[in-house]
Amino acid sequence: MRIGELSRRTGVHERLLRYYEEQDLLHPQRRPSGYREYCDSDIDTVRRIRSLLAAGLNTATIGTILPCLREDEARLVPTCPDLLADLRRQHARITRSITDLETSLGALEEVIAAAPPEVARRALDG
Repeated sequence: MRIGELSRRTGVHERLLRYYEEQDLLHPQRRPSGYREYCDSDIDTVRRIRSLLAAGLNTATIGTILPCLREDEARLVPTCPDLLADLRRQHARITRSITDLETSLGALEEVIAAAPPEVARRALDG
């Protein structure tokens, strides 16, 4: 299938599919005309990429772990021993980011709560 068909079947813009290829995440064949030719398994690969991006991983990390994942129904399952250590590091990184954001959110809520009533009222009016 060509890139437009892959885009329609995955809901991912063609530009992003080209980017995934540049990042060595997708490996389409090339026709003599230069057009990309994707196979059905690329649909699953794009879905895995999207899932991992949604989990907060960057494309460089995805490139290293993608070959070590398989799908088991709706879950991604690691198949390489070293992958678990990498995933645990990513989990810790994301957990730290969440903690930092929660701290920032709390500080912001305190500042908002400290506003005098007349300032809060004017803010709601404007």
